Amino acid sequence: MSNELSWVPDGVNMELPSSARIYDYLLGGGHNFEMDRTLADRLLTVVPARDMARLNRAFLGRCTQFLVDQGIRQFLDLGSGVPTVGNVHEVAQAAAPDSRVVYVDIEPVAVAHSELLLQDNPNAAAIQADLRDPEAILNHPETKRLLDFSQPVALLLVGVLQFIPDDSDPWSVIQRYRDALPAGSYLAFSAFTWDGNREAMTKAVEVFKNTQEPIHPRTRADILRFAEGFDLVEPGLVYTPNWRPETETVHLEDVRHSNLFAAVGRKV
Repeated sequence: MSNELSWVPDGVNMELPSSARIYDYLLGGGHNFEMDRTLADRLLTVVPARDMARLNRAFLGRCTQFLVDQGIRQFLDLGSGVPTVGNVHEVAQAAAPDSRVVYVDIEPVAVAHSELLLQDNPNAAAIQADLRDPEAILNHPETKRLLDFSQPVALLLVGVLQFIPDDSDPWSVIQRYRDALPAGSYLAFSAFTWDGNREAMTKAVEVFKNTQEPIHPRTRADILRFAEGFDLVEPGLVYTPNWRPETETVHLEDVRHSNLFAAVGRKV
C-alpha cells in the first residue's frame, strides 16, 4: 500500500474499506486501496456489483440530463463519491454551462479528488460533510456561494440512502432538505432493495459489515417513502435501467442485476 499513500489525504480511515472507494473500483477507477478491492471482489461473488454500479451511474447521467432539460441549473449531490466519468457537473455544464454543482461526501478521498478535479471550475465545489446534517451542508459557505435557494434546486441522493440506518431516520433527513427547497425543485434518488433477490442481498449485507458503512437495503414501499412531498415523474419508482432508458429495449438481465430502485420527483 506504500505506493498508494502518496495521494491519500489526511483523515482517511485506513482500517476499513470505504463504500465510495469500493464504488470507484467497481466503476473502473483508480482511487481505492487493496482492502477496498479485496472486499469488492468478495462482493462480486454474491451480487452482480459491477452491473449494479454501472446501471446506477447511468441512471445518474440520465436524470441529470432530464433535470437540465426541465430548466434546473443548481445541483446538490449528496454522497457524490470519488470522481469518475460522467460526473454531474460534466453532464449538466455540457448541456447548460451556467449550471452550478455542490458535491458532498463524507469520504476524504472522494472530496480531495473532487477538489482537484474542480480547481479550475468556479461553478462547482466539493465539501466534506455527513449528509445526515442538512443544516451544516445548507449553511456551508460553498453551498451559499453556489446555490440560490430562492430558485429551484435538484437534490441528488443516488446510491447513498442504503448507507443510512433506520435509527438515523433517513426519511426525516430528506424532509429537512425538502423543507429548504423552493417549489419547482427536484429530488432524484436510488437505493438498494431487498425485492430483487433477498438471498443475494442478505449475503451482500454480511460482506458490507466489514466496511465503514454497512448497507441497509429496503423494500420498495420503504424506498417510496423517500419521495414524500414530491410528485414522481414518469415512470415513477422503478429499477435503475427502467428509468427513462435511452433505448426502446431494456435488457432483462440488466433489470435482474440492478437491485436498486430509482425515481425523480418534483416539489410543488
